[in-house]
Amino acid sequence: MRELLRQTAERASQYLDGLADRSVIPSAEALGQLPELGGPLPSEPSDPEEVLALLDRYGSPATVASAGPRYFGFVTGGSLPAALAANWLAGAWDQNCFAVVMSPVVAALEEITLGWLRDLFGLAAGTGGAFVTGATMANLSGLAAARHALLARAGWDVEGQGLFGAPPLTVVVGDEVHVSLLKALSLLGLGRERVVRVPVDGQGRMRASDLPRLDERTIVCLQAGNVNTGAVDPIREVCTAARSAGAWVHVDGAFGLWLAATPGRAGLLDGIDAADSLATDAHKWLNVPYDSGLVFCRDPEPLRAAMSTAAAYLAATGQREPGQYTPECSRRARVVEVWAALRSLGRAGVADLVERTCRLARRFAAGLAAAGYDVLNEVVANQVLVSFGDVETTRRVIAGVQREGTCWCGGTVWQGQTAMRISVSSWATTEADVDRSLAAIIRVASEVTGRCTPA
Repeated sequence: MRELLRQTAERASQYLDGLADRSVIPSAEALGQLPELGGPLPSEPSDPEEVLALLDRYGSPATVASAGPRYFGFVTGGSLPAALAANWLAGAWDQNCFAVVMSPVVAALEEITLGWLRDLFGLAAGTGGAFVTGATMANLSGLAAARHALLARAGWDVEGQGLFGAPPLTVVVGDEVHVSLLKALSLLGLGRERVVRVPVDGQGRMRASDLPRLDERTIVCLQAGNVNTGAVDPIREVCTAARSAGAWVHVDGAFGLWLAATPGRAGLLDGIDAADSLATDAHKWLNVPYDSGLVFCRDPEPLRAAMSTAAAYLAATGQREPGQYTPECSRRARVVEVWAALRSLGRAGVADLVERTCRLARRFAAGLAAAGYDVLNEVVANQVLVSFGDVETTRRVIAGVQREGTCWCGGTVWQGQTAMRISVSSWATTEADVDRSLAAIIRVASEVTGRCTPA
C-alpha cells in the first residue's frame, strides 16, 4: 500500500506540473486511446500498480485541464494545495459521516467549519447548515426546508403525507433562474414550470418592483451571482417584502455567495442575513476538489425536519448528527477539504482569492474591449460576456478558441445575443495566464473576422 500511494503521489504531481504547458483540451490522439481502458472485464485480479499505470497512461492525457490556470468555463475552480492534500488524507480515512459515532472527527469538523462560514458570509447567529454534493442538492435541501416550514404552518405533514392533497405552494423566481434550481423544484414535486417568473433588468437582476403578491405559502427564489453576468438580485428589498407577508426566501448563491467574503463586494449581498435558506458550492470559488456543496438555513429546524430519518439502531445522542441534515445517509467527508481550504487561506486569503479573480475578469474585459469587441455585461464579479459580431461569427470564434487550446471559454446566449462566456475562478490563474489567453482569443477572433490583430 505504501509503495502504491507513493507512486500515486508521484504520478499526480507530474500531472499537475504539466498543466501549465499543455493544451486545455485533450488531443485527438489522447481521446482515441481511451478504448485501451475498456475491453472485457478481466477474469483474474490485476496488480494494483499496473492498474494505476494504465489509468495514468491513458486517462491523464484525455482529461480537460480544468485544474489548470487557463480554464474559464462553467465557473470551475481548481484545487488549492491544502484542499487537494486533505482530500487524499480523507480518502485514506474513508469515513462515513452519517453519525457522530461513525466519525467523531468529521462531526467536529462540520460544526467548526459551519461556524467559520457563518462568520465569513455574515449570516445570522444560529444559522445551521450541511455539506452536500453541490448547488443542485443544496438548492433541493433549502427548498425542502422551505416546503416543510410553509406546509407545517398550514397544518400539513409533507414528510409523512407527501404532496397528495397538500395546500398549494407558490414558487417565485427571476427570469434568469438557474437550471439547477429548477431541477431541484422538479425533484421536490413543486414543478419547474409552475413557477411565477419575475422580469429582470439588463444584468439579469430580479425587478423587486414587479414581485407578485406574496403570502405565507410563497417561496421566493433569489440569485446571488448570475451565471452569465455575475449580477446579484436585490436581496434586502425582496427579503423585506417577503418577511412582511410571511413568505420564505431562498438564495441560490452557487458561486456569488462568496462575494460576501470580500470587504469591497459584500455590499452586493446586502441583506443576505435575512434570507431563510441559501445554497452555494465550495468547488467553485473556494477551489476545493469536486464534489462539494453547502446549504444554510437561518432556522436549522426545518432543514432537520425535512431531511431526518429514524431507525431502532440509530440511537439519539443529543448532539448534531450530520446525516440528519442532508439528503444522503452514507456520504464522504467532503468537509475535510473545506476545512483545509479555509484554514490555509484564512479570512484574508479567501477575500484575496475572490477579489483577485474579479480583478482578472476585469483585465479580460478591458483587453477585449480595447481590441474592439463588445463586452455585454457590467463586470461586477468574475464573469465576462463578449460578442465578436453576429451569431455565426461569435460561434466560430468560440469554437476556434476551444480548438486552439491555450484556454477554454464557453458559449451562451444572453438576452437574445450569442456571446463567449469567460469565468475566472481558479486560484492558479495569474495576470500572465490572462494575457496569454487574451492574445490567443484576439488572434483567433482576428482570423475569423478579418480584423488586424491590435498591438
